Amino acid sequence: MNGRRPVALVTGASSGIGQAAALALAEAGFDVVGTSRDASKVTPRDGVTFLDLDVTSDASVTALVRQVVERFGRIDVLVNNAGIGSTGAAEESSLPQDQHVFDINVFGVLRMTKAVLPHMRARRSGRIVNLSSIYGFIPQPYMAVYVASKHAIEGYSESLDHEVREHGVRVLLVEPGGTNTAFEGNIVQPDTPLPAYARQRRVTDRVVAEAVKGGDSPTVVARAIVAAATARRPRLRYTAGPFAKRLSLLRRVVPARIFDRQIRTFNELAGDRPAG
Repeated sequence: MNGRRPVALVTGASSGIGQAAALALAEAGFDVVGTSRDASKVTPRDGVTFLDLDVTSDASVTALVRQVVERFGRIDVLVNNAGIGSTGAAEESSLPQDQHVFDINVFGVLRMTKAVLPHMRARRSGRIVNLSSIYGFIPQPYMAVYVASKHAIEGYSESLDHEVREHGVRVLLVEPGGTNTAFEGNIVQPDTPLPAYARQRRVTDRVVAEAVKGGDSPTVVARAIVAAATARRPRLRYTAGPFAKRLSLLRRVVPARIFDRQIRTFNELAGDRPAG
């Protein structure tokens, strides 16, 4: 393959944000490898080569990265997009269910990063773009495990970025708000639901559904991913879409007690006594 064009590897690229990002990177001049758990079921896209990947499998990750390097000779950008949502009260999900969410959202990112970093360090060049969320910097009741996974990605990415800058590599975050994708249909529901949380769980499911339906197009997030991948002097964080940008600003400037009250009001939670 022609090694002169930069190469981008995008996980979870068969639909939604990952698909939009893969196409946008191809338009930006990258040779793009998109991944899916079963690439044979993916409709071919111009400029995107699809390969199989299971981010929860060490062997699958190792084989995929080796295949990309052998075929294209390099990996310039890794976009860690593959992920899964979860809702329900924290008490309602079993520990194995929580571990499944973390195995995809957190350890999937770690596996991919550990597999790609040696190649980037050797070339003293590379970008790792991790898909976070507004829930990487705010709380969301009845989504505690998902939110925890995104907070983990925020801390991991910012810390790792300090480690690898001297080796020519940057680790960056893209933080979307509600995005109009199939996310809602792929949310893990609690496996041990409790009557005590039933009403509020339904409220949260409605809030999530409305946020997805009225959310930004995946192309909005894709533009932020391309910016992170190509900027001459990249920022650590790229909020994607006007809502995410407003919320990021509010999180920084609004007093904690007021922000706490707004979270409870938005989610129709009983009582408004601020935490702390």
